[in-house]
Amino acid sequence: MHGENHFLLKIHNLHTYFYTDDGVAKAVDGVDLELEEGGTLGVVGESGCGKSVTALSIMRLIPDPPGKIVTGEILFNGTDLLSFSEAAMRKIRGRSISMIFQEPMTSLNPVFQIGDQISEVLRLHEGLSRKASWARSIEMLKMVGIPSPERRVAEYPHQLSGGMRQRAMIAMALACSPKLMIADEPTTALDVTIQAQILELINRLQREKGMSVILITHNMGVIAETARKVAVMYAGRIVEYTEVRALFGSPKHPYTQGLLQSIPRLDEDHSRKKRLEAIPGLVPSLLDLPPGCKFSNRCRYVFERCGEEPPLIEAEKGHWVRCWLHEAKSGPR
Repeated sequence: MHGENHFLLKIHNLHTYFYTDDGVAKAVDGVDLELEEGGTLGVVGESGCGKSVTALSIMRLIPDPPGKIVTGEILFNGTDLLSFSEAAMRKIRGRSISMIFQEPMTSLNPVFQIGDQISEVLRLHEGLSRKASWARSIEMLKMVGIPSPERRVAEYPHQLSGGMRQRAMIAMALACSPKLMIADEPTTALDVTIQAQILELINRLQREKGMSVILITHNMGVIAETARKVAVMYAGRIVEYTEVRALFGSPKHPYTQGLLQSIPRLDEDHSRKKRLEAIPGLVPSLLDLPPGCKFSNRCRYVFERCGEEPPLIEAEKGHWVRCWLHEAKSGPR
């Protein structure tokens, strides 16, 4: 997983656990990720696989207790964020790294005008006056495609539609021109047309501003539209990591194959009603994972070796997979 490009973000051997009355939930269990400057990394997987916990670990927003980043490195521009004090992290959040959350209604404060919420970020990080920050807030709303921004800036979150609220969240996240934007399921609550508009907006802003983006989703279609590289997560681990084209053209891990087979295809003959394939079984509880390969209890190819935990194996150049089926082709990482 190494190249010559300059990496804005490098995560090495990250472990984030939650200590509960029922035991230790290893939500992120040895994750390695890299993101180039100006790149877009998709992180995909079913609910409970560790995607959002990875993002919250980067932001240092894991609730403690019960959560704790146990070990690992999160290098941002070469500096380990895990070594920063909380006061230092507050200066990073919103300015250098910002995050768009899944549900804007829980992230926007219902009792403050949209303009006040964007202005607060600008006053905190850039020291702008109230008047200057309000004017910039109008500019930001215009940039993210909100009509009549001079009027909308004075409205409250409940007065905006879901798509408009998400645009306002993106405006707030981009107010200080961050180097890295993390979008956690940014289109889940939106209808398909608005979803496409929000993804196009993220793509356009990324190109214009040259920022890096981590896009977290359970939707393979979203990944195809936006990301350059993709990490597939399952049960707190990365099970496949490669370029998007390689992943869609030649998926290696049985879990990835299952995710792709569950997407409806427009190019197939639908005169015969063909059922979409579902991955059998459920994501196991993090408190009760199977021994060895964590996907083994749902995998059609399971064999004896799967009782051991497979390492990430470079099955083809730049295409990493955590599966014993590929052991013969390449040595482990």
